[in-house]
Amino acid sequence: MMHQTIMNLLSEVKGTPELVHQLTPETDMINEVGLDSLQMINFILAVETTFDLQIDYEEFDMAHLSSINQFVDFLHSVKEKAGSL
Repeated sequence: MMHQTIMNLLSEVKGTPELVHQLTPETDMINEVGLDSLQMINFILAVETTFDLQIDYEEFDMAHLSSINQFVDFLHSVKEKAGSL
């Protein structure tokens, strides 16, 4: 499931394995997880590698990080666009 994979990646990037047990699909990835700029870059790169997709930063918005659900929805749209090319 994509949600669980995102939660696992967030925990890895933060270097806090126990974080995975505190995350929910509604968790605000900016305000609650608190990724710094380097962690954010590492997280996005890990997502691209894990799901074998390319995030178009022209279409990416920080609002996509307002919850894990929002981010998963964004990733689904990225996958759909990639499949239609």
